[in-house]
Amino acid sequence: MSKTQILTVDDSPSMRMLLRVALTERGYDVEQAEDGLEALDWLGDNKPHVIITDINMPRMDGFELIESLRTEGDHQTVPILVLSTESSDEKKNRARSAGATGWIVKPFDPDKLAAAVRRVAL
Repeated sequence: MSKTQILTVDDSPSMRMLLRVALTERGYDVEQAEDGLEALDWLGDNKPHVIITDINMPRMDGFELIESLRTEGDHQTVPILVLSTESSDEKKNRARSAGATGWIVKPFDPDKLAAAVRRVAL
């Protein structure tokens, strides 16, 4: 069986590094994008098992990315976890309405993140 592949989408280089380390140490294959547009470009040729995205990013934010993935193409059913410093009910509801599968608040606990991935992975 192949490794679970995760696409992480975050504009912060340090957060991408933390995610890569946390997830690869737990046996996941990690691909990364800096924002929603870069993620969509990568997703044009790939289908990960899970997508983890930040909300606040330049060019295309997490809400726009989720909405785009849920309305077209091969990624309508891929689980999407939001990883954000935001924690308001309004933002969580907006993400859920857009099609997000779950929400994790930064800073994240690596074991809890891995458990969330295990719960939703295709």
